[in-house]
Amino acid sequence: MEKVLIAGGGAAGMFAAAAAAQKGREVHLFEKNERLGKKLYITGKGRCNLTNACDAQDFFAHVCTNRKFLYSAFYGCTNSDVMEFFEQNGCSVKTERGQRVFPVTDRSADVIDALARVMRRAGVHIHLNSAVSEILTETSGEGRCVRGFRLADGSAVTGDAVIVATGGLSYPSTGSTGDGYRFAQACGHTVTKCYPSLVPFNVKEEFVKELQGLSLRNVRLSVFDGKKCLFEDFGEMMFTHFGVTGPLVLTASAAVQTRLRERELRLVIDLKPALSEEQLDARILREFEGGVNKQFKNVIGSLFPQKLTPVMIELSGISPEKRVNTVTRAEREHFVHLTKYFVLTATGLRGYNEAVVTKGGVSVKEIDPSTMESKLVPGLYFAGEVLDLDAVTGGFNLQIAWSTGYAAGNADR
Repeated sequence: MEKVLIAGGGAAGMFAAAAAAQKGREVHLFEKNERLGKKLYITGKGRCNLTNACDAQDFFAHVCTNRKFLYSAFYGCTNSDVMEFFEQNGCSVKTERGQRVFPVTDRSADVIDALARVMRRAGVHIHLNSAVSEILTETSGEGRCVRGFRLADGSAVTGDAVIVATGGLSYPSTGSTGDGYRFAQACGHTVTKCYPSLVPFNVKEEFVKELQGLSLRNVRLSVFDGKKCLFEDFGEMMFTHFGVTGPLVLTASAAVQTRLRERELRLVIDLKPALSEEQLDARILREFEGGVNKQFKNVIGSLFPQKLTPVMIELSGISPEKRVNTVTRAEREHFVHLTKYFVLTATGLRGYNEAVVTKGGVSVKEIDPSTMESKLVPGLYFAGEVLDLDAVTGGFNLQIAWSTGYAAGNADR
């Protein structure tokens, strides 16, 4: 019986283990942590956005790096296949706004439990607290091939195939410390430059500290480098003590990170994207007419969340005590413009501790897209975040993990 060794008990590793064992192989899964799926536990704020229910064309449109490489793996294990897998194995799923798929219970633990059940039934041997330290290879007349790997305790484990699914560098507290990159390089593979991706922005303006914790829904965010618009989309974001985060910001980070590492960028938030400037001005006029003798600060509160109102007043330059019937047309137009063009200065990105994924990894030019097998070392496979593949938020990165994990585990050898 073919013996398959897997390094890493995250999403890709567990899915690869299940696929390989279901083909009748002897599978040993080695995880450095005390439990499986440690990073899965915290994805989606503990809810686990496990895939996205969009069509195939839309899925590939959301992949940022090397999307063509994914064609074979995705069609071998689609988002529909993933949803069916969890449904059939005791984890019912639901689809929410943006086609994001979650377990019905909103518990990431249920996703991990479903995977663990499948692996147990299929006979996967799970080794916890067992860190892999080195991939073992041997060279013969036919070239270099995989032999197994060495564990941190010095013991060697031999097998017919090795799947590296150790993750990237994001959330290092979960065990993602770049081990797979070191393994790949030792085996002669190229590892592209890595960056934290899907990560919050640092901003220059001090007033963001006053807005900490404030979420904005249904706003439009644009990111500019000078006059050039690098990103524009509609959605939800949140202020922090250092800057901004949330789905809209994380998605923007993937699009602009190269420029932002070189210079500051301008973030423009349209707080009322459903209204044109003329429509917004008409609405403000109605608010003024409904409270002719009221102070400015007491009239505009209906336009914004409570936490945002003092900041908007300060930025407007209009005295908060000013009677609205004395606000000039020029002041009102400036306030309208401010609402449609709320500007922040992005100074940089946060680090791996707050990054959802790693951008960069094992070069896919050296990987068979159908099986995830190394083109350099027969019997060596890579799956998940360790590869140079990444996508935006919304369940797309986990779908990459499932698809590549399945391809590696299911491959004929």
